Amino acid sequence: MYTEHLRIPVGVGALHAERTGRGGPPILLVHGFGTCAFVWRAIAPRLANAGFTAVAIDLLGHGESDRPDDASYGLAAQAEYLARALTALRMPAASVVGLDIGALVALLLAGRRPERVSRLALISPVDPRDLPGAEIRALQRMSARAALGANALFGASPLLQPLLQGAVADAAHMPALLQARYLAPFVGNDGVSRLLQLASAVDLDEDAGLLLRAVRCPTLLVEGAAVGEPEGDSAATAFLRAELSQASPRLARAPDAGRLVPEDAPEWLTRALLGWMRDESGAERMEQ
Repeated sequence: MYTEHLRIPVGVGALHAERTGRGGPPILLVHGFGTCAFVWRAIAPRLANAGFTAVAIDLLGHGESDRPDDASYGLAAQAEYLARALTALRMPAASVVGLDIGALVALLLAGRRPERVSRLALISPVDPRDLPGAEIRALQRMSARAALGANALFGASPLLQPLLQGAVADAAHMPALLQARYLAPFVGNDGVSRLLQLASAVDLDEDAGLLLRAVRCPTLLVEGAAVGEPEGDSAATAFLRAELSQASPRLARAPDAGRLVPEDAPEWLTRALLGWMRDESGAERMEQ
């Protein structure tokens, strides 16, 4: 399946996107912190083969997208850039799949531009009450220690590698070569500062709670079974299930998967997404 690599102007710069499939219902795939559009490499072709047009996009400042000095990298700004990207792609509306902080960006897009989002899938969403999240806070603390030690010689690697390694349930799903692929956008003398700039931008506006409660499109919540409590949801999933009551959210749990479900369980995730898009009862069956 051929994948087009696109540059999409969004005003402050251009976003990099990878479009797989043409002519089918569009699905916008939004990565999380520390990853990029590459995280969807095993999923986008499967969605395209099933008749959809999959567009995996790098958020501004991430992956191969531009990194303008004077742009906002906050979650609300990222949602607006996605809306502009949909316009540039001539997609009046799309199903939107968000991972980690990308799930919050997708929620903001659905809350502010409900006409642009037909369905939502939120994979391992960060708890909106606890931003930037435990993993990013650990990265920020580590950066202060690394600045005083020998690890500073290795740039962003000692900061991002623990986050990537801890995001999968099976260490074999995050080998050294894959870590290097995700670290690539942060090489160079300014790699650490760029990573920390993105980390500091993981925040929400005061009206975010109202936007969450306004979301009404069909919504699927996905989490790895290794993340939630043994007898129930993770704190983030439980909170969002309550806040998104207007969207009647459904839950699907990926067996033997951590937060980075696309790496731990890409085939399972593809089946869950296709079931959700084709049959609203599919998510309930996946949870059994």
